[in-house]
Amino acid sequence: MDAKCVEFGWSDLACSAISWGLYFGYFLFGVAILAAIAFPLMNTIKNPGSVVKSGIGIGVLLVVFFISYALADSDVSVIAKSLGWGESSVKLIGAGLIMFYITLFGAIIGLIYSEISKAFK
Repeated sequence: MDAKCVEFGWSDLACSAISWGLYFGYFLFGVAILAAIAFPLMNTIKNPGSVVKSGIGIGVLLVVFFISYALADSDVSVIAKSLGWGESSVKLIGAGLIMFYITLFGAIIGLIYSEISKAFK
């Protein structure tokens, strides 16, 4: 019997059921990962024109990231030094925050625009 099972007072049957349940969960997680990779690839093969739209979206996100990275500050504060962060880590964190703000405000503007354009149609 496993030491953790003895510690919690579980029987051999309960301990093995938990182990097999975890293995089954890992298996299902692997199947989900394979499906998340395979189904978009199958869709891409059936409709190659959708790759262009996806590529444009990824390109826009890359441009926003590079703008965010250029705007980010690399000054390391005392707290960041105590956490073991260097200039590159601080700059990447700042770029991530700036990118989040840009995409958040872009989404809000897009929502407002779509609602106003629907109202006039």
